[in-house]
Amino acid sequence: MNRSHRPSRRALPVLLLAAGLAAATACAPSTSSNQGSSSDAKSGTLRVWLFQEVNNAPKQKVVAQAVSEFTKAHSGTKVDVTYIPIATRAEKMKAAFNDPKSAPDVVEFGNTDTAGYVADGGLADISAEFAAWADAKNVTDSVKSSVSVGGKVYGVPWYVGVRALYYRTDVFKSLDLKPPTTQAELITTARKIHAENSQLYGVASGAMNVFGMLPFVWANGGDLATEKSGKYTAAIDSAASRKGVAAYTSLIAKTNCPPAQCAAMGGDAGIQAFASGKSAMAIGGDYSHAAVEAGAVKGKYAVVPLPGLTPGSIAPAFAGGNNLGVMKSTSHRTLAADFTELLGGAAYQQKMFDAMGNMPALSDVQSAVASKTAWEAPFVKTLQSGTKFVPVTPAWSAIDSQAVIPTMMQEIVTGKKSVDQATADAAKKMDAAFASAG
Repeated sequence: MNRSHRPSRRALPVLLLAAGLAAATACAPSTSSNQGSSSDAKSGTLRVWLFQEVNNAPKQKVVAQAVSEFTKAHSGTKVDVTYIPIATRAEKMKAAFNDPKSAPDVVEFGNTDTAGYVADGGLADISAEFAAWADAKNVTDSVKSSVSVGGKVYGVPWYVGVRALYYRTDVFKSLDLKPPTTQAELITTARKIHAENSQLYGVASGAMNVFGMLPFVWANGGDLATEKSGKYTAAIDSAASRKGVAAYTSLIAKTNCPPAQCAAMGGDAGIQAFASGKSAMAIGGDYSHAAVEAGAVKGKYAVVPLPGLTPGSIAPAFAGGNNLGVMKSTSHRTLAADFTELLGGAAYQQKMFDAMGNMPALSDVQSAVASKTAWEAPFVKTLQSGTKFVPVTPAWSAIDSQAVIPTMMQEIVTGKKSVDQATADAAKKMDAAFASAG
């Protein structure tokens, strides 16, 4: 899960991802022999594993409210919540998959972990429960894809995170600039700013910021990979993808964000540069808001959706986030599904936003949040305009952990390889990972 993923999140963030976010991406646990439990006890203790946040108190307060509501409605039931460190979740989940007796009934997981956990037999197929869930109608197809594998649903999306364009209103005003409405304008605007002030990045654009780069690829009609009959083939070397890669990497140059400083920059570092006043623009998530507010640019910035190719269009963003799921080994399947749907439902998604700023995964709650919270509106608009996701396969964990895409970008911006050669080599590595995953 990457902060990107986890959207994972402000400080952790990831997710995570980070951006790799954020975070670091954990490898999926090894394959287990877990065949699931035939028992479905309607009372007893429900074990729940959730991620421990940097500041966990607000999350604990909301979860405690959900536990109280749940136990009052389910006589004879207790809920035991354990908060596990995000950094060690891979080891914890591996142990749980291989020893069902020690496993939780309900678990929080990053949406990029879904495919790997399903492949290892750890998550229960809750398609039927999801279909009957009252809030399911407010889960968009793109968000639903983060809990789906092979047409089956393995969880409830708890919160999501997308990126948009932060920009310095004071810098733009002094240079008589307007927020860019196309990616071409974004590039020229960034160069104008850096030309005026060589100490200021036009837009912080790191070669490690995979989820900042992907909107350029997707806007140009490219993708990481294509899928046919459950099999993935790399597409990062397609003509359309190469246009997007070339556009983004053109920003990591002495005319905007010099490779010496930016080749190793990730998403979090880019936001830090913006928050500290070292960059006029940055591609960051809604989860970055707190860090920016705490920085030197407080009161001197605004946010707009990252533009696409044509004026007024929005580039597809990666939809990171975390889900709640039921473990296949649970002996309390009905209770586990009920608790998952309660904690992941509209009321508690709103409470989680109020407590922690987590963007709700449900479209109706998103709209309510956007109408009342001005800074969140550009992110909701981005999310509702259409998002994209990484390949839903266990192979993505290997591709991510091997830094295939960041390495590709670094090779380009440092002049070691051309865009064509770097993307071709990256595609070969991706295809090898896809083949290994089966």
